Amino acid sequence: MALNLGMVSTRFAGLDGVSLEAAKWAEVLESMGHRCYWLAGELDRPLNRSMLVPEAHFESPRNRWINEQVWGQVQRSPQTSAVIHDLRAFLKTYLNQFIDTFCIDILIVQNALSLPMHIPLGLALTEVIAERSLPAILHHHDFFWERERYRNNAAADFLHTAFPPALPSAEHVVINSAAQEQLACRSGVSACLIPNVMDFDRPPEIDRKAQQALLKALNIHSDDTIILQPTRVVQRKGIEHAIDLARRLKRPKCKLVISHAAGDEGMAYAHSLKCLAAQNRVDLHFLEIQPSAPNGIPIGLASKYQRLWALYDRSDFITFPSLSEGFGNALLEAIYLHKPMLVNRYETFVRDIEPLGFDLVTMDGSLDDHHVDQVQHLLTRPARRAEMTRHNFRVARRYFSYRQMRSQLTSILERFARTDLTARQHQDVVIPLKPEHNATLSPTGSNLLYACQRH
Repeated sequence: MALNLGMVSTRFAGLDGVSLEAAKWAEVLESMGHRCYWLAGELDRPLNRSMLVPEAHFESPRNRWINEQVWGQVQRSPQTSAVIHDLRAFLKTYLNQFIDTFCIDILIVQNALSLPMHIPLGLALTEVIAERSLPAILHHHDFFWERERYRNNAAADFLHTAFPPALPSAEHVVINSAAQEQLACRSGVSACLIPNVMDFDRPPEIDRKAQQALLKALNIHSDDTIILQPTRVVQRKGIEHAIDLARRLKRPKCKLVISHAAGDEGMAYAHSLKCLAAQNRVDLHFLEIQPSAPNGIPIGLASKYQRLWALYDRSDFITFPSLSEGFGNALLEAIYLHKPMLVNRYETFVRDIEPLGFDLVTMDGSLDDHHVDQVQHLLTRPARRAEMTRHNFRVARRYFSYRQMRSQLTSILERFARTDLTARQHQDVVIPLKPEHNATLSPTGSNLLYACQRH
């Protein structure tokens, strides 16, 4: 039975981990015959299956104000509570419109009920799922107890209510075993473990013409040594270690390229990295990957990756010295592109990834001469590099492929079917009511983008 699946988060755009994994889930679920629809505060998803609600973005003005009042505070004012509940009610209107407009059978919430970057959205989702007894898959990438910034707060009641909620119609999914254990210990909720994946059965598509244009724009030449740090610019990514490696390699034409955006957690860290690189005479380049086509029309997951793949393909070595990760997309991406890499042994890597037998340069919180020597060896020994990357690809294909995820998602959907929560077969016809993509919706629903009829 084909199902209509509603993906909800604060943002589905760009190459952050949540957006990427949501797109991979959609790719697998649609290959199984289901249909995915999208609601978020920022979107680059298919035009006829999207509902943009700018107030759902974690950087929306009201939500930023709320976060300033509750994080790092010990008491919450009545005014703050009132604003939270007002925005919760506002977002509930759109969530219900989304469900009714696209005839959603199962809601798939991507991290919006895990990390409390948007408290009103989490409360709205919890109430909508509870009030409608709506089948839901809650996909948790990070939890608030894993992040230092959420330790001191004036929102404990909201955190216990919605991050995550214990709802009878919801299935929980986590991406690592530590999260699975902590969720059970803290809330008594059991969760299925589905790690991040790549489509290892399909090789990456690299547009050579576009790659040459990108390299020219970055002033990268054929004899340059390129070290790629394929992450966002946030402090837990440990990018200062990548700068230290580039310095200690002492290669005359070495460039360190950071692929993703800064700004999700402020610009102070990016500024400190620029200063550190300048002090150490490291040629540092920031390149924010722009995944949308020039005309602004959303494009497919494969196309989104093309610029990133072009960078990986040209790179000589990958750095991934993260201090903490829910899983670590960059690790799988480097393996997918047959690249050697340096990895800091963060907790999820140690528990869930390292025991599988990957061949990588690993460090424990600090970079020493031995690590630098290993990297130098790989840069000058093509045969050793090829042996390492072939082995890693085989291991990753076995444990982190689309095939494994498809099997696990099938099991979850079958559990919903057995409880009769989705036992209503139908055919949907989506009728466009307005041609504008991402039009702002009114609380009355007068600007609904699409209507759904059941037959």
